Amino acid sequence: MTPGSGDGRSTVAGLVAIASGRLLEAGSTSARLDAELLMGHALGIDRTGVIAHGASPVPAPAAAAFEGFVVRREAGEPVAYIRGTREFHGLALAADARALVPRPETEQLVDEAVAEIARRLTSSPRSPGAAPVRVVDVGTGTGAIAVAVVSALRRRRMDQAVHVTAVDISADALALAMENAVAHGVADRMAFHRGDLFDGLGDGAEALDGAGGARFDVVCANLPYVTTGAIAGLAKDLAFEPVLALDGGPDGLDVIRRLLDQLPSRLVPGGVALLEIGHDQGESILAACAQHVPGWPASVAADLAGLPRLARVERPVS
Repeated sequence: MTPGSGDGRSTVAGLVAIASGRLLEAGSTSARLDAELLMGHALGIDRTGVIAHGASPVPAPAAAAFEGFVVRREAGEPVAYIRGTREFHGLALAADARALVPRPETEQLVDEAVAEIARRLTSSPRSPGAAPVRVVDVGTGTGAIAVAVVSALRRRRMDQAVHVTAVDISADALALAMENAVAHGVADRMAFHRGDLFDGLGDGAEALDGAGGARFDVVCANLPYVTTGAIAGLAKDLAFEPVLALDGGPDGLDVIRRLLDQLPSRLVPGGVALLEIGHDQGESILAACAQHVPGWPASVAADLAGLPRLARVERPVS
């Protein structure tokens, strides 16, 4: 990517075009976007600035940094890890190898969780001193879901009536979630717990049942749902992400089934669990719900592409 002389290759647009070709050849399905984001990172500007100033020359230090970023991306490293940030639900979240990169499809879970919480807060008058709506994000990773939910509720001035617990089995991921919560000013409405699914939850701000376990009104979970057999064939960038956050067992639902088994002791009557699933798991998740939480209403919502994406499981009131 040595700058050309007088042929425009040393400009922002010229270097982006060359990088786009290289990344496309390396297998990126979003080569142009990747190149623009990496150029913005090298120049310290956003993507809009990259597009607007395509004819501008790129200073040598920025060009060298850009080249290094492109080489890393050619090797498959996610753009989010190279930049150290990922945009999610209108937020810039810190992202690195400690946790799975937040995906756009997970924003649907956030939207549904916010709508569910808002319904609970507005469907009937709340008396002063009423207990907050208790929400848990199981397998929080970067904290994307938990932080986005509280941030969205804060914009609606509803966050003071909600308490969110973020749980992850990985101490590194949980530390990243804490960093994102603090960075976005929502840590005051959150608690953080290291554990496998609901294991060990039972103190802090959560309400306790008779057995001493925390119970919640809304459960959010983007758990591993990739089949073990598919791991090796995933895109190169996924090789940089934690396998623990991807591998869902032979049919992708092993971890989700364990969560379903724990819901009767962790979800209040009338409570709702929102679970992200794979695009081919619509029928299998409904079968799993029928087996592990028999009699509980369960449904699957499609994403914008019309593919199964979000399972909703409700605990009957009686």
